[in-house]
Order: sequence, then structure tokens, then C-alpha cells
Amino acid sequence: MNGVNHLLYHCMKQRPSRHTRRVLVGLRSSALYERCCSDLEQRGKRPLKRLRPLGVLCCHMHSLADLAKLRRHPDIAFVEQDVRIRAHGWCQRFGKCKKQGRGRAWKPRITWNIKRVQAPQVWRATRGGPVRVAILDTGIAKHPDLRVWGGVNTIGGSSYQDFNGHGTHVAGIAAAIGDCGQLAGVAPRARLYAVKSLNRDGFGYISDIIEGILWCIDQRMNIINMSLGIPPDLNSPSFRKAVRLAVKQGLIITASAGNNGRNSGGIDAPARYPGTIAVAATTRRNRIASFSSRGRGIDVSAPGENILSTSLHCGYQVMSGTSMAAPHVAGGAALLLALHPKLSPAAISQVLKRTARQLRGAGPRAQGAGLIQLRRAARLVIRTARKTSSYNRRD
Repeated sequence: MNGVNHLLYHCMKQRPSRHTRRVLVGLRSSALYERCCSDLEQRGKRPLKRLRPLGVLCCHMHSLADLAKLRRHPDIAFVEQDVRIRAHGWCQRFGKCKKQGRGRAWKPRITWNIKRVQAPQVWRATRGGPVRVAILDTGIAKHPDLRVWGGVNTIGGSSYQDFNGHGTHVAGIAAAIGDCGQLAGVAPRARLYAVKSLNRDGFGYISDIIEGILWCIDQRMNIINMSLGIPPDLNSPSFRKAVRLAVKQGLIITASAGNNGRNSGGIDAPARYPGTIAVAATTRRNRIASFSSRGRGIDVSAPGENILSTSLHCGYQVMSGTSMAAPHVAGGAALLLALHPKLSPAAISQVLKRTARQLRGAGPRAQGAGLIQLRRAARLVIRTARKTSSYNRRD
């Protein structure tokens, strides 16, 4: 059988065409991966992306026959199509920013959804700083109510500015600063980072998302919010592997369940992957939103219908979707982590589920443990921190 280096060289195409497709190729060992990369470079071929920590190459392949050969090779762990992934939200109404004079006191405008998750009742103890929250989305636009500490573009470019609006809206829910009487997010002092992995239409490839996750690991983010997903019928070994690595490295991942409603047949990935916090969407009447996907694996719920948050051009807009629910949990996790920095992703998830409020008329396949209640969660975390401190003093 041909060596994997030789096979990859002949299957890989340097440029895309109507006859090629983007694929992800996973090698069985890091040594094989390094050898393949070195050999391909010496022979003048460069993969589209190198996802080194996963031992995965993203490249253009020409035919189904080539893919079949690769799948049969004993040194290849998997070959999958690099499918497009979509954001989980849509715009309903747009409004301009009302500029207000600066005052000495911090008196933000608090919307119903921020109150519903009990965020303001935690702000006396913490507002989320200096926890680092990465918004893996369409980027984050410049806005007076958002402070972005850094970011990256994984879709080809150097700017992480948002030209869609989805990422900016999500960022505002998680951590809008609320100065000058403007809107406050769940964790107003959390440090926002923009990971632009979706384009101006709200789409990106799985390889772009994975590259964003690997950047978050490398830059030591504390929390990743992914308000996006692939349908339940699609399987991605590389995506699952990237999420597993991030969780193993101690990152908290919040992910939207999907917008396919009661007949969804399950929740989207990465929400359905182990280790993530899968979030369903609720309404102002404390019901599960009709569009929110149902299925096994939902952990908690948060407001996701008619949510007002930051938008492009320094404005505000109303959007709906499980995309809007997930950043409530990301911001909530930032508050809890600020109170007790040593909490693991599993511990944060457990606290949120133990303190959630069960909603009437919906089972666990729709709401998980229920609507997050951050005041309850913060009290539990503070008690845990005191017990830990007491044990340490005894030792």
C-alpha cells in the first residue's frame, strides 16, 4: 500500500475548483502528522489549514475515489467533509443608539432578560472581571457599549470586525459594559475577545471554527461561547476532538442548542458534545421558545426570544434564537468564575444546573435543568469557596 505521504500528495489539489471539495484528514499519530506536513512542503504543496494539536489537515481533494483511498489507509484516522456551519439567530428589529451624558455613578439600562437570570443581584459581589470570554462568531463591531480586548480572524483576513451583526449582538448579551446609561450584559466587566470564524452571511467552515477553538486554548481563554451549530444528522470527528481538547484544557464552552423546534430530531453540535453547556431558549413568559431545538443533552435554558442587545453602527437591535440564550450562560459562567477562579468546567455546569429554575409545561428534553438563576448559583459558589478556604487553613 502506498505511503500516506505519497497518497496525500497525489490526492491534494493546491487550488479549489468546481471539481474539488474541502476535507479534513486526521492522522493517527503526531509523528505521522509532522512527517506528512514536512514531506508535502518539500514537494511544494501546502494544506489549506494545519490543525496541529489535533493532527488534522484541511485541504482540497479532487474526487470521491481519492477520498475512498484515504479512508482505507491504515495511517488515516478519519476523513470528513469540511462542511459549512451556521449561526443560530436572526434579526427582528433595529434601532439607533441613544447617546447619553456621562455620569459619575454606574447606572446601566437593564433589560428584562438580564433581570430574568438574576445577573444584577450578583454585581455587588462581582461583574465578571478579569475573566476572559471568547465570542466565536462573526466578529465584534466597534461599539461604545463594548470593550474588546483582542481577537483573531480564522476565515482569511486580519480584521475581526463584524459585518453581520450576529457576533456583536451575542457579545453585548454576555458583557456589554453599560456605561452612560446604556445596556449592560450579564457580566459587564468580563474581558471580551472576538474570534471571527463566521463570514458576513453568518456561515463558516468547521475548520474555521476548530482553528478558533485552538486559538482560544493557546491564548488561555476562560470561556468560549459558540452560538452556532451543525445539524444532528452530521457527524464531525475533528470538531468533537477540538471541543474535547478545549474542555480538557479547562475551558468552559457554552453552545446554543439549535433553532429547529419540536421536530428537530436532536440538538446541534457542538451543544450535543460531552463537556459543553448546551443552552435552550426561553421567552418572556418563561416558556421554551417554539423555535428552540429539543433533544437529549440540553443542560440549561436562558432567554432567547426578542432580546435587545448591541448591533452594528453603534446601535441596538432585537434578535431571537438559541444564539441569544447561550451568551447569558457564558456571562453567568464568567460571574461564577470571578467568584471562584478554581472551579472546573464540570463544576460550573453542575452549579448552574443545581440552581436552575424548572419551568412549567416543558420536560428536560426541552429545558434541561431549567432557567439559570445566577443569584442562587453565586450563593452556592461562595459557600463552596468558603468551605475550600476553611479546609486549606486546617491543612
